[in-house]
Amino acid sequence: MSVHDPEAPRKPRRLFLYLPFVLALILAIAWSGVWFWARGEAQTRMDAAVAQLNEAGYRITWAERSIGGFPFRMDVTLRDARVAEPSGWALQAPVLEGEAYLISPTSWMLAAPQGLTFVRPVGGPVTVTGRVIRTSLTHLDSHPPSVSFQGLDLAFRPGPGAQPFALSAAQKVEIHLRAGPDDEGGVFARVDQGKARLSGLFARIAGDKPVDMVWNATLSKISAFKGDNWPDAVRNWVAAGGQMSVRQAGVTAGEALIGANSGTLSVGRDGRVTGVLNVSLKQAPRALGAMGEMEVIPPERANAAAAVAAARQGASDTAQATLTFQAGMTTLGPIAIAPAPKVYQAP
Repeated sequence: MSVHDPEAPRKPRRLFLYLPFVLALILAIAWSGVWFWARGEAQTRMDAAVAQLNEAGYRITWAERSIGGFPFRMDVTLRDARVAEPSGWALQAPVLEGEAYLISPTSWMLAAPQGLTFVRPVGGPVTVTGRVIRTSLTHLDSHPPSVSFQGLDLAFRPGPGAQPFALSAAQKVEIHLRAGPDDEGGVFARVDQGKARLSGLFARIAGDKPVDMVWNATLSKISAFKGDNWPDAVRNWVAAGGQMSVRQAGVTAGEALIGANSGTLSVGRDGRVTGVLNVSLKQAPRALGAMGEMEVIPPERANAAAAVAAARQGASDTAQATLTFQAGMTTLGPIAIAPAPKVYQAP
């Protein structure tokens, strides 16, 4: 009896061996296509937004733009970038870098590694350099969008012929803008370990000690805060009934302190602040005296305000008072001490 030869084993199919690599290649090609499409979309939308803002009176320019970050990020680099607002404010940077992940195209991180310059309509340019200068921008569909600025170890240097700036340096600067419920917007700003210029008012009050500042406020009717330029946006906001509710504000300069824990502010037709702040004043007579000697406040008004503050502080060194902004003037108690702060230049 003969025995049949056994069948030779079949060779395993190699399709399943190669299939993962084929799928990975297809996915890589598809992802590359998505990235290049997103790059084109980013460039197109950026150009359209710039054109729209230029028509509204803004001026946004750059000398060179490059877009990279393949395969997972969108990196935009602008050289000699400048943004100018119709009322005269401007911001410029030799290099401005922006980065967003492709899976989250509405969350951006911006940085100015070589510093930046902000231009004041009257005071002129101030160059800012530091170890860190960066801004995060998210929730672009909110009003306002979420904005967070952070600067570390900053130095401020006015340009040739420009007016002095209050600070020459600051260890840390933070500015945050957030949308809130019921058509509200929150603004928080903080300066830690600031150094006053020796020729400035802060230096006269603070001596060699650091200057700290804080501002925490909520704006109502924030959706109305828009317009072709800064003055128009403020006027539209005021017309809609917008107000700023101050939760915390203060400046500490050495032993002197002015702090506010409550108050409501708005803007008058003359572009100046209106409203009331309840304030705490520490070493107020000394600070007001320095303002009078430097003629920031007329000496006779400074002396009268210093007397009011001294009477209200009693045995302690802290006085409780009211700052009123009305009819273009700032009043401490019953004494008009100076013009109210100007938000924009009225025509």
